[in-house]
Amino acid sequence: MRIAVVGATGLVGSKILQVLEEQKVRIDELTVSASERSVGREIAFKGKTYRVGSVEDAIARRPDIAIFSAGAAASRQYAPRFAVNGTFVIDNSSAWRMEPNVPLVVPEINVDTITSETLIIANPNCSTIQMVMPLEPLHRVYGIKRIVVSTYQSVSGSGQKGINQLKAERAGETALSFYPHPIDLNVLPHIDSFLDNGYTKEEMKMVNETRKILRDERISVNATTVRVPVWGGHSESVNVELGREYDLDDARALIASMPGVVMLDDPAHNLYPMPRFAEGVDDVFVGRIRRDFSIENGLNLWIVSDNLRKGAATNAVQIAKYLIESKLVN
Repeated sequence: MRIAVVGATGLVGSKILQVLEEQKVRIDELTVSASERSVGREIAFKGKTYRVGSVEDAIARRPDIAIFSAGAAASRQYAPRFAVNGTFVIDNSSAWRMEPNVPLVVPEINVDTITSETLIIANPNCSTIQMVMPLEPLHRVYGIKRIVVSTYQSVSGSGQKGINQLKAERAGETALSFYPHPIDLNVLPHIDSFLDNGYTKEEMKMVNETRKILRDERISVNATTVRVPVWGGHSESVNVELGREYDLDDARALIASMPGVVMLDDPAHNLYPMPRFAEGVDDVFVGRIRRDFSIENGLNLWIVSDNLRKGAATNAVQIAKYLIESKLVN
């Protein structure tokens, strides 16, 4: 089993290697690659040291699976070159997500969209992944008409530059500004670039990806994505309008039955999901589950997850494990 990690020195790439080791994924030959400025660096994995090579080196090794975390431009350039050699590419960027013939996969929901022909597989946006996990069983049983979501996304979602800015500001140092404004003691209603429709790219990702993953273009989605001064873990306030009357206990049971979802919902004891519960954990946490009395069949959820794990690395590794266990690769 030959596996390559492209973008192995970045925040998500490093986490991918960590999760591969934790989940004991079978790897007979590992290739780690990154941009030219990182070539020659050394990375430790399972007690061995690996030299970082170029993407061209990785292509030449013809791996069975290549997990990408190198940005959309690199994915557009290199993913097809891996795929033409028969390599399955699992891509963390936005490059391929909305391509009609590319599966956009959350394994607990739609792993069946992967076939021997789908050599490029897209990993969804981190905020989308954690939202659709508890929503999928609700949609399956009741149908979802509309979703209104506001996110509270940590600086690790911006990569190391976002973390560095928050660290510097908290230390009282002059920061290299990655964000357009200070992030410490501040909240920025601005993730990714603004579009002509007034929404950001991040917000429109949540709109379009949710429909594709849940396989229903009729779902209305309204998103506001916000950056907050938290190191790791994204939080979301989600309001759902279901397609028919529901029983609150039944809805809670459906959410709790979803693999990979953990319910933390005991307000009487101040128990609800928070980023500090989620950081370093693969599960998606859900709480503050309550009926929305302002609309018919409305439901409120509070959803928290580690954006570097289930939101990126863990989801990608789950896809790789499926490829191996289903014998799509040998």
